[in-house]
Amino acid sequence: MSDEPLKVWHDRDGALLRLRLARPKANIVDAAMIAALDAALAENLGDARLKAVLIDHEGPHFSFGASVQEHLPGQFEAMLKGFNALVVRLVSSPVPVLAAVRGQCLGGGMEVAIAGNLIFAAPDAKFGQPEIQLGVFAPPASCILPERIARGAAEAILVSGQPIGAEEAWRIGLVHAVSDDPEQAALDWFDRALKPLSPSSLRFAVRAARFDFVERVTAKLAAVERLYLDELMSSHDAVEGLVAFLEKRPAKWEAR
Repeated sequence: MSDEPLKVWHDRDGALLRLRLARPKANIVDAAMIAALDAALAENLGDARLKAVLIDHEGPHFSFGASVQEHLPGQFEAMLKGFNALVVRLVSSPVPVLAAVRGQCLGGGMEVAIAGNLIFAAPDAKFGQPEIQLGVFAPPASCILPERIARGAAEAILVSGQPIGAEEAWRIGLVHAVSDDPEQAALDWFDRALKPLSPSSLRFAVRAARFDFVERVTAKLAAVERLYLDELMSSHDAVEGLVAFLEKRPAKWEAR
């Protein structure tokens, strides 16, 4: 396992910020990963030369999702607030955020990817929000998915927890392109579409394109966060589902 959860460097003469999830194979989005991503974005998004961010990963999978252990009572409030703040930073990024995805892209990992602008996926990529199968739900995805794709498709993902493949994700508009080499596809798109542009004008274009989207997601996420913290996590079934997962046993639902 890497000492640091995230590798950070600049590419394309400083115009592209590279962020690589560096704890394969799961690349769990835990407190350390959240803090590293947030710090890298906070430090670099103000750079006037920057034209985009590319998030990719080491290992065969983008991410298996958030740390289930950190969702338990006594830990979940700090974890959720920190993660939601990261998502808001991604959603409101002044430059496009690209994600290159192979393998599993689940839970909090999928929320990191969809908070950005464009996803480039390998044919083996799988996207899903399995939280409901553990008795909880995905706050950022609940706010972002219905904005990015048709509501019916979004709700099927959110309320079932069933994953979809790369081709299906492309068909419904969640994925921008499917490629055997998604990292190279993202780099090629950057070189072709963004590199020739004025960095200052690009920032105005991003603000204009995302203005109402950012407002809606930010407002809804604050409300959904309270639903999660004040109501869901006071229920028996939410805690039972998480504990059962960690204990590797079937959950005993009691509808309360």
